[in-house]
Formats: sequence, structure tokens, C-alpha cells
Amino acid sequence: MDKAMPRAPRTSSKKSARSRAREFALQALYQHIVGKNEARAIDMFTRQLSGFHKADSVLYDRLVYGCIDEAQSLDAAIEPVLDRPLAEISPIERATMWLGVYEYRHELDVPWKVVINEYVELAKSFGGTDGHKYVNAVLHALAPVLRPDELAAQRG
Repeated sequence: MDKAMPRAPRTSSKKSARSRAREFALQALYQHIVGKNEARAIDMFTRQLSGFHKADSVLYDRLVYGCIDEAQSLDAAIEPVLDRPLAEISPIERATMWLGVYEYRHELDVPWKVVINEYVELAKSFGGTDGHKYVNAVLHALAPVLRPDELAAQRG
């Protein structure tokens, strides 16, 4: 891979396999966005990274291949709630938002608040100083749009 993603703090041994899958998926999507690398090449590279064996590889596959396959649709869902052009969003923030929107749409067993928490934490670890605040705001804005029944049930 020609574009290396910034390193996050060492992975805690307390992280769940699902959280690890999300972390590796973020790294893979960063490679896709920045390096324009093909999904299969990114996947093969990512699976060789230290600690990948502790990740939920089935979830990782769904996230990486799903986000790459649905990139245009994910961007289209995100753009209406942005306060700036998508081109000005950092690759980490963009990949993190893709993952959050993908989980909102396809991982319905994961509560919306958990989706936000997981991706805000990843944005804190990998993103810029206040990138996590932006990710938080965007995912909060999209929750009522993408998980209306879940939010309505919580209010009711």
C-alpha cells in the first residue's frame, strides 16, 4: 500500500472482536479513499496487520466490501447534513461516517447509540483534534433518518 494511515494508540486487549473489526475496516477504507486502492488488495494487506486475527473477520468483510460497493450511496446519505463540501472532509472522517451509515442501514442488531459511540471513539483515535465532534454531529443527524423506528420506539 502506498499511503500509510496514521497509527492509532496500541490496541487494548479489552477491545471486542467487533470493535477491532471496525478499526481494521477504517484502516482499509482509508487506503481506499486516499490511495484509490482496489478492495481485494486492501483486504489482503489489512489481514496481514498485527492483531487482525482477534477481529471479527465476518463483520470486517461486510463493512469493507459493503462500504466500497455503496460508496456513492453513502456519500449521498451524508452530504445533506454536511456544512461543507464532501471534498473538504478528511479521509478519516469520511471513512468513519461511511461505516456509521453502513451500520445504520445493514447492521440493525447494533443500536444506533452504539454505532455512534464506536465511530466517535475511532475518530478520536485516528482523526484530527476535533474530527470526532464532527462525526458525532453527522451520525446524530442521520440517526432519525436511517433508524426512525428505533428512535421512535425509544421516545414512545
